[in-house]
Formats: sequence, C-alpha cells, structure tokens
Amino acid sequence: MTQSDWLAEDFERNRIRLRAVAYRMLGSMAEADDAVQEAWLRLSRTDASSVDNLSAWLTTVVARVCLNVLRSRNSRLEEPVGVHVPDPVISRADGPSPEEEALLADSVGLALNVVLDTLTPAERIAFVLHDMFDLPFDEIGPMLARTSATTRQLASRARRRVRGAEVQPSDRDISRQREVVDAFFAAAHKGDFDALVAVLDPDVVARTDGGSPLPAASVVLHGAATVASQTLSIAHPGAPKLPVLVNGAAGVVVMVGEQPVALMGFTISGGKIIEINAIVDPDRLQQFDLAFLE
Repeated sequence: MTQSDWLAEDFERNRIRLRAVAYRMLGSMAEADDAVQEAWLRLSRTDASSVDNLSAWLTTVVARVCLNVLRSRNSRLEEPVGVHVPDPVISRADGPSPEEEALLADSVGLALNVVLDTLTPAERIAFVLHDMFDLPFDEIGPMLARTSATTRQLASRARRRVRGAEVQPSDRDISRQREVVDAFFAAAHKGDFDALVAVLDPDVVARTDGGSPLPAASVVLHGAATVASQTLSIAHPGAPKLPVLVNGAAGVVVMVGEQPVALMGFTISGGKIIEINAIVDPDRLQQFDLAFLE
C-alpha cells in the first residue's frame, strides 16, 4: 500500500467523526462537508511522517477551518434575513443511518443548534470540542490561540448560556412523539383551537425560517394560544405530511403536489410540544436530500 493509499484509508476512518464535529460547530451540513474536504486537501499536501496523531491533527484542521467560517459570518456587513433555523439532520421515520447517528450523538435536536448560533466563535469551538467530544482544554487552546485557562472560561461561559436557554431534549419514545405530532396536525386539520392548545406546552416556542424568498414568513412565536392561532391561519389541511426524523426527533415534511413546502421538527417533553422549528425557505428545501421519501 502506498503512502497515499494509507492516508486515504485512514482519513476515511475519521471522516464520519470529523463531519459530526464540523456540523456541531457550524450548524450547516454544506459548510461541514466543505470543512472536512479542506482537511483532506491539507492532509494530501502534508508529509504524513510529520504527523504523530492523525486523528488529532485532522480535528485541529477542521476546528480551525470552522473557526474561520464562524468569524467570517460575524464579520459580514449584511445581517441574515429574519429567523434562521440551522440545517437539520433528516432521517427516515424508522430510524437514522449509522452516519446520521454519529452526527446526532449527544445532541439535543435543533433547539441546541439554535442556541449554539448565539455563541461567539471561540465559545462555540471550546464548548463543542470539550463538552461534546471530550477534548482536553490543553488541546483546544492552541486551536484558538488561547491558554488552557482562557479556553476553560470560554467553555464555561458557553455552558452557562446553553443552560440559561433551558434547552430540553425530546421524550425518548419516538412512537409517543409521533402520536403527539399526529394529534397536532389532526387538530389543525379540524380547525380545533382548543385541541391544538391541549398538545402545546403553555410556553411553547415556534420558530419559522422563510429565508430570503419568504422574509415575511420568518417569525418566532411564544405561547400556546399564539402558536395555535398562527397554525390555524396557515395550515394546509389537504397537504400530505410525510413522517421523518429531524435530528432524531419526530418531524414531518409538508408537501403540496410533489414539492416540499415545509420541514418541521418538534421537541416534545412530557407529552407536550415545547418547541417547533420549521423551514419554509424554498431554496433550502430544494437543497435537502429527500429522495428517501419517494
């Protein structure tokens, strides 16, 4: 086996983990894939004999690429349009693939990614690498050009913000989640306001991302009555709702004809919907790989 073959084989063994790291850091599947590809390009131009720990070396490269992407986002003059829902991991309703499971390990659905988007680039890198992937601070610090002590403080500050956001995981029983989601759509189909309110947590948050094509659709709503009223005003009673998993929790793709018009992910705790994250941006919907629904 040539050195090139060995590098390619070893890189492939690390690819899934690197993609998971990059996805958690960036909340974007396309950018995560770009970061992993950049790591491969840099590796292919590197003398492998100078790399003592390939896994650590690749993680460092991916982290630095992601840090640059996050800093670039923050330095842009233009502001993002409306509400942004991070890229979801969309899986078949009967369960995620092994690679999708790697992307979702220790995740708390889209709700966590929404909170991670509020962190500074350095906070996000420190938190993701330490709290989600168990890297020690003395390894993370050089990636950020910070001391271990400062990196520890960054992760601690990020941790407090995540806790302050009170991000909750969905109930573990997917079939029970699906029952609640089905009840939600049944109530919407019937126009039953009270039944809708009954499946919503009193403090439910509903976040909709319409992107540049539909800026008026981008909104964050709070409270069961408000969310129920909005749901009834925009419901597509006859549109099929195809069940999927969104970041490991119950979700649906809403179709009109053969076109997806909304992707909705639900966070359900104690049998109540506590958060809804929806993407209705037609450009983003076209980018998602929904071939498994056919």
